[in-house]
Amino acid sequence: MRRTQPHTDPVHVLGASGRSGQAMCRALALRGTPVVPIVRNPARAKNLPNLRVANLEGPTGPLRAALADATRIVCTAHARHIPALLATAPATARLVCLGSTRKFTRCPDDHGNGVLLGEQAFLASGRSGVILHPTMIYGAQGENTVQRLAAVLRHLPFTPLPGGGRALVQPIWQGDVTACLVAALNRAWDGPHSMVIAGADALPYRQFAAMVAEAAGLAPRPTISLPVGLLMRLARMAAPVPGLPRVTPDEIRRLLENKDFDIAPMRAILAVQPIGLAEGLHHTFFDAGLNTPHG
Repeated sequence: MRRTQPHTDPVHVLGASGRSGQAMCRALALRGTPVVPIVRNPARAKNLPNLRVANLEGPTGPLRAALADATRIVCTAHARHIPALLATAPATARLVCLGSTRKFTRCPDDHGNGVLLGEQAFLASGRSGVILHPTMIYGAQGENTVQRLAAVLRHLPFTPLPGGGRALVQPIWQGDVTACLVAALNRAWDGPHSMVIAGADALPYRQFAAMVAEAAGLAPRPTISLPVGLLMRLARMAAPVPGLPRVTPDEIRRLLENKDFDIAPMRAILAVQPIGLAEGLHHTFFDAGLNTPHG
């Protein structure tokens, strides 16, 4: 792999109406890079110029036509769609795809299995490019990770976590995800590659939750260790409560998994130095005006 000179040809962005896709389109536009957004539902992307419509799950004709002139493609849609991308993208196009560290979970689900399927197809394709596997992404417009956690904590005087919240997490700020995608576009990848991207800080989930609560303007609350089974029952009971975000059983199980990763390859190959969690939460809550004092 070697760094290349910046390109002037357009970047085709699949999943351009999603959170990471929108962030990527904005970042490229600010750099003066032409963008060709490709979406399934044009109603969700009214403000994007040069819009093309194609469904990754539909007939291949529209997608093939949308990608016919592509030389660089960023796929921010779910990785399970990578086989469709491989079947329709020009053979010489450089591919940069988003996967997920969910592929490492010990609690397999459709999301994680889809990531594995997409990665396997990409690595077997021989195509030049990379699939980037981010950890928990936070800080995007409308994201439902730290903001959803803050919404749950607003209803509770304590933080209930399995295992006392000792399992490690290493969330990555959306701005760093976008920086990794842009950097990956400026690499001359030789064949297919796979890389984990994560934030600068790996810390116990209880500390992560406390930092989210503080950034959201909530009063400090203690962490209480509860069995997984009890937390699942409580989550099912709380599901019908208006205004309370739904928490799934699989999400509770994964709270017992360590999600810390080596980011030396990300730093060395992509030259992206991710920001710390405190700075990322400041951007997420204070810069967006979401910090409102609560009890």
